[in-house]
Amino acid sequence: MLWYDEPATDWETQALPIGNGALGAMVFGGIAVETVQFNEKTLWTGGPGSAQGYDFGNWTSPRPDAIERVRRELDARQRLDPSEVAELLGQPKRGFGAYQPFGDLTLRLPAEPDAVAEYRRELDIARAVARVSYVDGNVRHAREYFASKPDGVLVVRVSADQPGRVAFTAAVQAPDNRVKSTTVEGGRITLAGALTDNGLRFEAQILVRHEGGSRTDNPDGTVTVDGADAAVLILCAGTDYAGQHPTYRGPDPHAAVTGAVDRAAAKPYGELLARHVADHQALFDRVTLDIGQSTPTVPTDELLRAYQGGVTPADRALEALFFQYGRYLLIASSRSGSLPANLQGVWNNSTSPAWAADYHVNINLQMNYWPAETTNLSETTGPLFDYVDAIVPPGRKTARDMFGSRGWVVHNETNPYGFTGVHDWPTAFWFPEAGAWLALHYWEHYLFTMDAAFLRERAYPMMRDLAQFWLDELVVDPRDGTLVVSPSFSPEHGDFTAGASMSQQIVWSLFTNVLEAGEALGGDGGFLAEVRAALGRLDPGTHVGSWGQLREWKGDWDSPTDEHRHVSHLFALHPGNQIAPLTDPEYAAAAKVSLTARGDGGTGWSKAWKINFWSRLLDGDHAHAMLSQQLRSSTLTNLWDTHPPFQIDGNFGATAGVAEMLLQSHTGEVHVLPALPGAWPDGAVTGLRARGALTVDVRWAGGAAREIAVTAGVTAPVVLRSPLFAGPHRLVDTTTGGEAPASVDGERLTFTAHKGHRYAATAGLSLAATALRHPATD
Repeated sequence: MLWYDEPATDWETQALPIGNGALGAMVFGGIAVETVQFNEKTLWTGGPGSAQGYDFGNWTSPRPDAIERVRRELDARQRLDPSEVAELLGQPKRGFGAYQPFGDLTLRLPAEPDAVAEYRRELDIARAVARVSYVDGNVRHAREYFASKPDGVLVVRVSADQPGRVAFTAAVQAPDNRVKSTTVEGGRITLAGALTDNGLRFEAQILVRHEGGSRTDNPDGTVTVDGADAAVLILCAGTDYAGQHPTYRGPDPHAAVTGAVDRAAAKPYGELLARHVADHQALFDRVTLDIGQSTPTVPTDELLRAYQGGVTPADRALEALFFQYGRYLLIASSRSGSLPANLQGVWNNSTSPAWAADYHVNINLQMNYWPAETTNLSETTGPLFDYVDAIVPPGRKTARDMFGSRGWVVHNETNPYGFTGVHDWPTAFWFPEAGAWLALHYWEHYLFTMDAAFLRERAYPMMRDLAQFWLDELVVDPRDGTLVVSPSFSPEHGDFTAGASMSQQIVWSLFTNVLEAGEALGGDGGFLAEVRAALGRLDPGTHVGSWGQLREWKGDWDSPTDEHRHVSHLFALHPGNQIAPLTDPEYAAAAKVSLTARGDGGTGWSKAWKINFWSRLLDGDHAHAMLSQQLRSSTLTNLWDTHPPFQIDGNFGATAGVAEMLLQSHTGEVHVLPALPGAWPDGAVTGLRARGALTVDVRWAGGAAREIAVTAGVTAPVVLRSPLFAGPHRLVDTTTGGEAPASVDGERLTFTAHKGHRYAATAGLSLAATALRHPATD
């Protein structure tokens, strides 16, 4: 629960978010005037039809030798200033567009209350319901707000504990960068029109239902409710956007919006609420976390201000809440049938938001989905995969026209309109490795679910296409004969070079995963042999430099005083699996040197990435220190992450980082409590996911696991790592009640798990093998 004892006055730092993937809203909790600012994720300027023109970022005139010219210069000079490369390879951005606010729903009381007491504004993330309550005179007023995925609408209920005391006027406003009209009939407000920039049509409908009293349609397009016992407002919004290249237009939204409102209006409020809560909890309740927290007795803003770094039960309450809040935000901003979560999830109140609230694919979109698999929200990845699939057709044209290559490509950032080319901001326009990084999410989805159909039909074709692009694009480095990416740029940092570490590591990851995927599917003719040969010649991007660091570039140019927010050359450590302390201690030590030199500062998302880095280095205390840093200096009153400004990837990255502290499985074994911080000596977690379609529950005390339970999604060998197995222990198949045969090698326990069975390992010789229970399985 996030809760506050006063209304919000600022959208970014105080208002509370609700969402169903496609629709989002920010609840202010005003008294005399309530504002519910709402969004629909496809309302974007730019793209086809834009007044600025639109070219998908593709070169508007032929440049047959441009990339080769840059490569020749790099061979001769090794480093090029980004401005010089942007002059040769970039071009001004046209018609890229920006994510738009849809409008504000306001509820205005007939008069300002004289005196208000017992005010409370809250967001129950376990139910995905926001609520405002207060006492005016001797009447308690309440409002509930939720965004229903099952019914595709936003719902607001206004009530009082005495009959006839509900009265307000409902209105809707929208920004002026559009042609719009507002009408009302039968208590239904309709806002419709088209964006001025690109003609994208939009419509929102708000149906006001009243219980008792009266309802009046006003000539100005508002609705007044008076003397009612309660009232319910049902809102739906949509556009004529469609995710198909090249037009990106579909049917007028009127029929879909009308239908959604009509269907929701046919259900009682209690049914709408119950359907919504059940849908949300089916996802949210899969994971529980106990790190010794106590229920906070102060508002969340006071809890945040009083945070001392995890030393009190109240501190741990904030840490646990922050972890679960990231899961809540992912559910709210990424559900099937919608675009993926953007830089601000689904929430935006500006016609010119920071970075267009777009899809940056040099880390940010990827970070949004880091917690999806590990924290048991695999279904939220659907919009990501649908979106990436949809940018393949324009990406093929960019690959062919710009590079002369097979496969497809996307660069530094993109939009809903297939922008796969370039612009001309020197330090943030060139990143053709983005597609290969996105493909890692396809592969990881397979590893976590073991869904062979997904691997065969979606993941492998995607990875194969991208491997073809890189087979065509890699060049021989005259310095040592290895294959390198050229030109290559370590995101937003330094010069253009050939073979920057992140570029090499991403291609290494892609080729390695393509080989494993292809072999899992039974082979792919000579293609896998071609990939294997290229991988053998590829510079792996893991070079130790003169001061013991993992180099960011192939040349030894790193500075030990450089504290840049990006630590891109540690991709191999996270989210990649090329480096791990237990298997690659030399490179892990070099990664630690680099990470230490970069320091603990940075933007919100940068701190979140460092939680994951330190977790992968098995340093739980430093990972926890980064979590503390993020809470202290990069978290707003409503617990949103701030870059600054607000940027939601930091929330998702932090949630993923906490999961990495408690469970890792990227090296082929399930490492339990790999980076448990000293601040959490006792606790329990249920429902985390590990690769191999495993669900894992852990109970620990005194900093050590006491019970580990694993539920298998497929029948397969399982390898667990924990100090628990180095001492006396029992492994019981709780599904059958019998002991499970296993072999032990130090801290590693190996056994064959059967699909649907749950296995509990306990320390000592106790028979209490089922003490740790998970609500989804018991």
